[in-house]
Amino acid sequence: MKNCIAVLIFSLLALHGFSQQKLSLWYNKPAEVWTEALPVGNGRLGGMVFGGVTNELIQLNEATLWSGGPVKKNVNIQSPDYLQPLRDALFKTDYAKANELAHKMQGLYSESYLPLGDLLLKQSFADVNVTNYYRDLDIQDAVSVTKYTVNGVNYRREVFVSAPDNIMVVRISADKEKMISLHLSVKSQLKYHLQTDKNMLVLKGKAPAHVEPSYYRPKRELIVYTDTAGCRGMRFELLVKAVTKDGTTVTDTSGISINNASEVILYLSAATSFNGYDVCPDKNGKDEHQLATAYLEKAVQKNYASLLKNHLDDFHKYFNRVSLKLDDAKEDRTKLPTDERLEQYGKPNSDLGLEALYFQYGRYLLISSSRTPDVPANLQGIWNKELRAPWSSNYTTNINVQMNYWPVESTNLSELHQPLFGLIKELSVTGKQTAKEFYGINKGWVVNHNSDIWALSNPVGDIGQGDPQWANWPMGANWLTRHLWEHYLFTGDKTFLQKTAYPLMKGAAEFTLQWLVKDESGHWVTAPSTSPENDFYDGTKKASMSVASTMDMSIVRDLFHNIIAAGKILGIDKNFRDTLLDRLNKLYPYQVGSKGQLQEWYRDFADVDPHHRHTSHLYALHPAKEISPLTTPALAQAAKKTLELRGDDGTGWSLAWKVNMWARLLDGNHAYRLFKNLLRLTKENSTKYGSGGGAYPNLLDAHPPFQIDGNFAGTAGVAEMLLQSQNDEIHLLPALPGAWKTGVVKGLVARGNFVVDITWNNGELNTSKVLSRKGGNCVIRTNRAVTLKGQNLRSQRSSIGYVISFKTIAGKAYELSAL
Repeated sequence: MKNCIAVLIFSLLALHGFSQQKLSLWYNKPAEVWTEALPVGNGRLGGMVFGGVTNELIQLNEATLWSGGPVKKNVNIQSPDYLQPLRDALFKTDYAKANELAHKMQGLYSESYLPLGDLLLKQSFADVNVTNYYRDLDIQDAVSVTKYTVNGVNYRREVFVSAPDNIMVVRISADKEKMISLHLSVKSQLKYHLQTDKNMLVLKGKAPAHVEPSYYRPKRELIVYTDTAGCRGMRFELLVKAVTKDGTTVTDTSGISINNASEVILYLSAATSFNGYDVCPDKNGKDEHQLATAYLEKAVQKNYASLLKNHLDDFHKYFNRVSLKLDDAKEDRTKLPTDERLEQYGKPNSDLGLEALYFQYGRYLLISSSRTPDVPANLQGIWNKELRAPWSSNYTTNINVQMNYWPVESTNLSELHQPLFGLIKELSVTGKQTAKEFYGINKGWVVNHNSDIWALSNPVGDIGQGDPQWANWPMGANWLTRHLWEHYLFTGDKTFLQKTAYPLMKGAAEFTLQWLVKDESGHWVTAPSTSPENDFYDGTKKASMSVASTMDMSIVRDLFHNIIAAGKILGIDKNFRDTLLDRLNKLYPYQVGSKGQLQEWYRDFADVDPHHRHTSHLYALHPAKEISPLTTPALAQAAKKTLELRGDDGTGWSLAWKVNMWARLLDGNHAYRLFKNLLRLTKENSTKYGSGGGAYPNLLDAHPPFQIDGNFAGTAGVAEMLLQSQNDEIHLLPALPGAWKTGVVKGLVARGNFVVDITWNNGELNTSKVLSRKGGNCVIRTNRAVTLKGQNLRSQRSSIGYVISFKTIAGKAYELSAL
C-alpha cells in the first residue's frame, strides 16, 4: 500500500509541472563581452553569438585551425644523457640538482589553437527605438535566437551550425515586408585578404608558423609567420553568401550590402588546409577553397526549412538520449534571465532547474565541439577569441583533456569519444619518437604534459625554459589509454578492444616497464616523478620533483590492471600479463600520512600550498577505481581526509574534479556543495563577482579564465551522483544529495552497456528500468530493497544498501520496484 501511494504521488508530480523545463539560456540584453555571448557549433565550425541589434558580432572558430606544423624531430638529442644523473640526484635527495637537470630534458612548446574570424552585421533603421529585446540559446535544439522590436517591426535572427550540411546558417526575418537593410563584413586577427566570387564574400588567410604560449614571453617575435620550408602555417578560408527575399544585394570586398529585403539567409562555410598531424599543411595541405566551396554550394541548394530539419534531426539523435528532471517546489526561476538566475543562485530559494540545465549544457557543449575526426575538444572546446589563447587552448594531458571526456560514456554520447581516440593513435606515433629521443627508451610510447593538433608528445619548455613541476611529466599516455579501456567497458565492443585499445594500452605499458626503476627498498618506482603543478617542502626549501608520486604509482597500477584484464578477455599475451602482474606486486605501495591523509609524495613532505587546486594523488579514487568505500574502506577514509585538508575551494575544473571524488566517496551532500560552487556567478574584470572559479553569465566554466573542462566534469559529476558502475555493479543513486529529494533521470549508461532510467521520491529509489544492450550478468546496488518485475527475485541486504543480481538478454529491458 505504501509503495502504491508513493507511485501515485510521483505520477501526479509528473503530470503537474514536473515535466522537464525548456532547456534554454536566455537574456534581456545583448552580450557586452565574450563570456556573455552564446556558443553554437557542429563539432568543427563554432560561433559565439552576441545578439546585438544595430551591430551584431558572431565570433568564429574552426576546429583544425592551429598554428605550426608537424612535430620537429631531434630537437634535444642530448636529453637521454641527463636521465641517469637526474635519477642519481633524486635518490640522493638532491632535489635542486634534479630540477636543474630536468630542464635539460625539455623540447619545444605546443602550438596554439586560433580564432578564425568575426562576422559583423550592421543593421540600418530609420530610427532606433528598441523594445521587446530577447536572446536565447535553446540547448535542446542547438539554435540561438535574437528578437527585438524597432519602430513597430518585429525582427528575428536565428543562428545554428549544421553538422550534416557542414555550414553555419543565419536567418534574419521581419514581420513586415522589405524592412531589412544591413551591411555584413568579415575580418580576422590572422593575416588575410578579401575577395569576391560569384556574389560570395571570400576571406583567405594564413595561420602563423608558430605562436608562443600566452604565459611565455621570450625576447623574440611571439607570433611568427615566416617559414622558409613551407611546412608550417596552414591556409584557411571563410565564405559568406547571402540569399534574400526581395530587396537588392551588392557584394564587394568591403562586404555585402542588402537593402529593403523581407528575409535574409546567410550561409557561412569555412575550411583549412590541415591534412593530418604529420603532413605539411601548406605545401601538402588540403584544398581549403574546394572544401569550403563544396560545403556552401551544396547547402544553398536547400531551403531554410530543410537545413533546419537536417540540423534538428541530427542534434536530437544525440541530445535527446538523456533527460533529467528535478522536482523544485520553490519559485519558478525560468522567468528570470539566466544571468539573473545565476546572481540569485545560492540565496535562500533553490533553483534545481538551473542545476539540471547546467548538467545538460555540458552535454550540449560536447556534442557541439567533439565531432571532428582526430581533433578532440581542446581547453576551450572549439570556442576561442584570442590570438594567444590561455595555455594555447591546447590539449593538457595531466587532467584537462581527459576531463573533457568524463561524461561522454555515462551520459550516452559514446560516439563523441572517437576524436580523442584518433589523437591517441597519433600520439602513439610521435610518442614512440619521444621515448627514444628524450629518454633513450626503444619500446612503447610516451606523452608528456602538453599536446596539440600535431600530436606533440615531448616535455615542453623551449628546451629548458619550462618549469619541471608540470613540463617533465611522462604519464600522459598511461592516463589517456584509460579512455580506451573505459570505452570498451561501457560498450562491450571486443573488436575495438582487440584492434584499437589493447595495442595502444600495451605500447604505453611497454614504455612504463622500461621507465620504472627500483628504489633502495626494492620497490619499483617512477623517477623522476612529480605531482603535477604542485610543490613540497624539502626541509625549508621548495621542490617539485621526487620519486614515486602517488599519482604516478596510481596511474601505473591502473594501466597494468586494465591491460591484464583486457588480455584475459582477449585470451592473449599471457607472458606479458605475468610480467605486469609481477611488477604490480612490487610497486611502491600507497602511504597514509601523519594527518591520516593519502600521502601525495614518496615521503610525507609538508605542502607548500595545502589547498592546491590539483588533487592528483586521488587519481585512484577518480577517475580510476583502485580506491573505493566498497572495496578499500581504509584507503577511502584516507582519500576523504585528503579532500578535507585540500578544502572546498578551487578553480572551476578543480571544483568539478572534487565533485566527482566526493560522489565516489558516496557523500552526495558534499559533492553537491561543491557542485553549487560551479554555479557561482563570475564576471570579467570584476572584483564583486569572484575570481575563484564558477560560471560566467553564459554558463561557461570560469577557471578563471574560461576553460571548458569544468563544464564537462560538472556534467560528469551529476551523473556520478545518480549512477555509478566502476565496481562491476550498477549503483543506483549512490551519492544523491538531500536537495534532490524527488526526480527522474533517463538514459544514463552504466558499464556493461546498460541504459538506466531512475525515479526517486523523498530521497529514496522508487523505480528503475535497465535496458541491457549486450546481455550478460547484471548486479545492481540500491539504497532500499527492490524486487525485479516478472521474476520472483528480491535484493539482499549488504554492508552498503541492497544488492540484486540477475542474467540479462541483449535488447531486453528489466524493471525494478522499491519494496
